[in-house]
Amino acid sequence: MSTLQSMALGAYDLLWKAATPLLRTHSRLHDGFGQRTLANDLPARADIWIQGASGGESYLTWEIIRKLKNPFASHPLHVLVTTNTKQGMEILERAAAETHKDKRGVTLQTRYFPFDAPKIMQAALRHARPKVAVILETEIWPGFLNACKRQGTKILLVNGRMNPRSLAGYLAAKRPLQALAPDRILAVSERDAERFGTLFGRERVQTMPNMKFDRMGTPATSSKADNPLREIIAPKTRFVVLGSVREQEESEVEHLVAELHRKAPGTVIGLFPRHMERIGNWQERLERQGIPWKLRSEQTGPAEPGTTLLWDAFGELVPAYALARAAFVGGSLAPLGGQNFLEPLTCGITPVTGPSLHNFAWVGEEIFESGLAVRAENREGVLQALLQLLDTPPAPRTVTKKVQAYIRSRKGGAETVCKHIAQFMNND
Repeated sequence: MSTLQSMALGAYDLLWKAATPLLRTHSRLHDGFGQRTLANDLPARADIWIQGASGGESYLTWEIIRKLKNPFASHPLHVLVTTNTKQGMEILERAAAETHKDKRGVTLQTRYFPFDAPKIMQAALRHARPKVAVILETEIWPGFLNACKRQGTKILLVNGRMNPRSLAGYLAAKRPLQALAPDRILAVSERDAERFGTLFGRERVQTMPNMKFDRMGTPATSSKADNPLREIIAPKTRFVVLGSVREQEESEVEHLVAELHRKAPGTVIGLFPRHMERIGNWQERLERQGIPWKLRSEQTGPAEPGTTLLWDAFGELVPAYALARAAFVGGSLAPLGGQNFLEPLTCGITPVTGPSLHNFAWVGEEIFESGLAVRAENREGVLQALLQLLDTPPAPRTVTKKVQAYIRSRKGGAETVCKHIAQFMNND
C-alpha cells in the first residue's frame, strides 16, 4: 500500500472516530449499535461473509443462501450475513430460521454491518476470517475492502449496478479505490459492466442474470371469486387503476383522470396515491375538476359507473390490479424512476407507464418490445394506451403465460453467484 493510500485510510478512520458518538443518537442506527462498533460483540468464525445494505439486498442474500452447497464433509459451511438496516435484519433472521430448519449443512450468523472505520473492519475480519466476501450491488466500503485485502479474503461483488452519477463520484477517488478493487465483479448488464470496468478495470468484470428475477414467483391469474375487492368492483366493470401516484406527477395525473372521465364515460377509476397524506390534496383536485369521487373506505357496495374511488386503504393495490381492465403505474410521469410495474403483470394485466423508469432498467427493454408492458412518452400517450386497453384488454391468462416465459428465461442469477463462490473457495 502506498504512503498516500495509508494517509487516506488514516484520515478516513479519524472521520469515523469523530462521527461515531453522533451516530449513536441516530434512530436508524440505534439497533445493533454494539455490533456496528464491535463493542464487546465480535463476529464468529465464518467461511463466507455476505453483505447487503438493506431489505432488497437482504432478500438477494437469501436467494444466494438457498443455492449454496456445503463443500465440506467434516463440518458445516459457516456463513456470516450482514446488513445496515432493521428491515434487512428481519429478513436475514427469517433466512436463518429457514436455513437451520432445512439442516443442509449451512449455518447462518446474522449481524449488523460494522461501521466502515478501517480499524473496526480490521478487527471484524481478524475474528471472522472468511475465505470469500460477497458484496451486493454497489457496496463499495473502503474500510471493508481494505480489511479484506489485508486478511487475504477474496472479494466478489455480485448483482452489480452502477449509474453514471455514482461512477462520476467514484472516479474522483479512482486511484485509491483501484487498490481496493474486488477480485471479481458480476454486473447485471453490459452498461453496468462498462462502468465498473472504467473504475476497477474491465478484466475483473463479467455479466450475470439479475437475481431479482430469481425472487419473482410464478405469476398466476388471481381468482376473481376470491378477490377481497369483488364486492365493490362488480364483474364486467370497466375498471382502470392509477397506481402508486407520486406527488410530483399529481398535476399530470389530475388531467389524466379528467380525460378518462370524459372519453371513457362509465369507467370506474381507482386512484391510489403513493402516500396517504396526499388524500386531502386529491380530494381538492377532484372537486376542482368536477369529477364524482368517493373514498374507498366509504364504499360498501358496487361502485357507481363513472365514479373515481380515492383509495385511502392500505394493502389493496394488487387485488385492485387483478380486477382492472387497464392500469397505469405511477412514479413515471415525473423524473422519479418509476414504481413497480411488475405487480399488475403478476395479475395478468398489461401495465402502462410514463417515460421515467430508470429504477427498473434491470427488467430489460424486451418487456416493452414484446408488448407485455407499455411505456408512453407523455400523459397523452398514457391516456391513449389506457383507452385502448379498456376497449380491448388482452386475456389475463395470455399475459400470464408470456410473463412466465419472460421471467423463466432470466432466472439463474443466484446459481451463477454460487458457482463463483465455489471457485474462490476451491482455489483457496
